[in-house]
Amino acid sequence: MTNRRDFLKRGALVGGALMLHRDSFLTGVGRDRPRALDLLVLGGTGFIGPHLVRHAVSRGHRVTIFTRGRHDADLPANVIRLQGDRGSDLTSLAGKSWDAVVDDSATNPDWVRRSSALLKESVGRYLFTSSTGVYYPYRSRGIDESGQASLEAADPKDGSATYGVAKAQCERVVMNTFVDRGVVVRPTYIVGPGDTTDRFPYWPQRLARGGEVLAPGRPDDPAQFIDVRDLTEFMVTLLEDSKDGVFNVVGPKDPITFPEFLEQARAALDAKAQFTWVDDDAFLERYKIDEAIPWALLKGNDFGMMSIRNDKARAAGLAFRPLATTVRDTLAWWWTVPASRRAAPKFTITAEQETAALAAWHARTG
Repeated sequence: MTNRRDFLKRGALVGGALMLHRDSFLTGVGRDRPRALDLLVLGGTGFIGPHLVRHAVSRGHRVTIFTRGRHDADLPANVIRLQGDRGSDLTSLAGKSWDAVVDDSATNPDWVRRSSALLKESVGRYLFTSSTGVYYPYRSRGIDESGQASLEAADPKDGSATYGVAKAQCERVVMNTFVDRGVVVRPTYIVGPGDTTDRFPYWPQRLARGGEVLAPGRPDDPAQFIDVRDLTEFMVTLLEDSKDGVFNVVGPKDPITFPEFLEQARAALDAKAQFTWVDDDAFLERYKIDEAIPWALLKGNDFGMMSIRNDKARAAGLAFRPLATTVRDTLAWWWTVPASRRAAPKFTITAEQETAALAAWHARTG
């Protein structure tokens, strides 16, 4: 079993080997120093925001964040902080100008209408953080940016549909208002340190714990995700390069199956875990195991959700950290979150589910 002390000791050794690669390839050293931009971030203290702000500042940009002031984040001291409310009070934004605005906090089209109307003449570019969820239902594989974004939910009770439609409507507001000054990024499942969900952290902590691990799915199930740092660095790149249009921000660099993901993650952690593969959809559903990101039951409306194309974003400069780095960094961060969260995580596969499902699977398969 890999414990926290063993992992951190190995992490210190591995970290030195990875540092040169990360510093030269991922933090902008390999790119020309850009013209300093004056950036406004609507948000900035959640999951995406702190990574975005810190990277932008490291690239020499001046950053202002606009929040309600309810949450704090570890941000550089020179970040300018404005306070207000997306739904009711944009007063602190009035009469100011920026080279670009990054909107990474909206799922409400009305919020985007208000900020777009106010900032239309006072910012150069408007970058909206959307989601590949705009393509839901994912009826086919290999969807690219030409895929039709859903602007109306076929089933208002379907949470995936209403979320995707809300994001698509936000996109439309931005692109109709800013036209060739509008930029939309559509990330898939966002992972890495600072994750505000308990989706991806499940796998690093479970593999580190070791023992028999229930591995759901089929050998050819694809898996997709994007490290939050790769996403935010790409967003800054788009603004530095004055790009416009829509980009699917999906990783990893090359297609990967979920079994390949688990094997690489296990190796990255040197985990003493043994996989028991369960490939029966009906069995998994019986034990309420239908998603454990970056795996999901890929059928029906979710058939193509892990097969989104990223060619356009890669051509525009999207780069990727090694999977091993994402997994190790996520685990190291997970051990720093409050003990209360770690004691009662909202994992989609609980220890009780896994134990019961494994027992039933062994009884069935002998």
